Amino acid sequence: MLLLQLQAAEAGKFATSDKSSLNYAYHLDSSLYAKYLRKRSEAQGVTRTEGLIEDVTLNPEKGDIASLRLQDGRVIEGDLFIDCTGFRALLIGQALGVKFVDFGHWLPMGRAIAVQTESTGDILPYTRAIAHQAGWQWRIPLQHRVGNGHVYSSAYMEQDAAYEILMNNLDGPTRTDPNFIKFNTGRLERIWEKNCIAVGLSSGFLEPLESTSIHLIQIVATRLIKMFPFQKSSPALAGHFNREFVEEFDSIRDFIILHYIATQRDDTPFWQDRQSLDIPDSLASRIASFRRRKELINQETGPLAESQRLSARLQENLPTNREFLKAFS
Repeated sequence: MLLLQLQAAEAGKFATSDKSSLNYAYHLDSSLYAKYLRKRSEAQGVTRTEGLIEDVTLNPEKGDIASLRLQDGRVIEGDLFIDCTGFRALLIGQALGVKFVDFGHWLPMGRAIAVQTESTGDILPYTRAIAHQAGWQWRIPLQHRVGNGHVYSSAYMEQDAAYEILMNNLDGPTRTDPNFIKFNTGRLERIWEKNCIAVGLSSGFLEPLESTSIHLIQIVATRLIKMFPFQKSSPALAGHFNREFVEEFDSIRDFIILHYIATQRDDTPFWQDRQSLDIPDSLASRIASFRRRKELINQETGPLAESQRLSARLQENLPTNREFLKAFS
């Protein structure tokens, strides 16, 4: 099946029909997607209050979040808070003190340069990941532009050199100024702490080699619907939620690490060091099992299998492909 999907992609073909057995994913303009979700949510009765958080007030007895105070003085009270404050993790990290687990030893890429370019040819139905001396480059075609970026490790390459590599490997004229991004790869120890749940960048980040950020947001949101604390949040419920997130996040981490250690490339110090990397035990176990059995273990149970079921369930409630794509035309 993977071979058929590769052949279809190389032929410029794809299929989104429910009757098709080919897997597919959407290339989305994230800013347009956010506007689409906002409009759809507000139409369902969601009230949007915009403002910058100045302070977080904790309940002196329980230690959970009681309210947020915005810069303009408004106070937002609530029973359950979803932390979407990005890398800052303002609620769950800074206010509630949940620690960050750093994956920099395995995934040292901590810098990225992103730029948009004009479309200059036929729209390809796939994303390209292009290996470079100390990292890799993404190239994501959309209907009206192409997204480009260079992810690299500052321990092996200076910013000017990374910028030059990116600009010399663009297919069209630029539409935007380059955006220089710093990030840390890793996750929180827990994403459900007291009455706060972290979603998206607040919960953790993995370099976008497999574009898993939106997938993780979708899974956490769908799992929250399934396990929503309508009565009173319990430590057992939060513990189950956290265990499933950690296992899923770490499995994706292992998959990304595998991209680097499975290659035999050794023409630069960066790639040489990937060959001697001390990998996580979970990944080492799967590699050893594959070498013995010459096949991958089919995970029919556990969080990863459940995430696929949750994705399918969520897909049933999404607009049809025609309606969905119309929102971005």
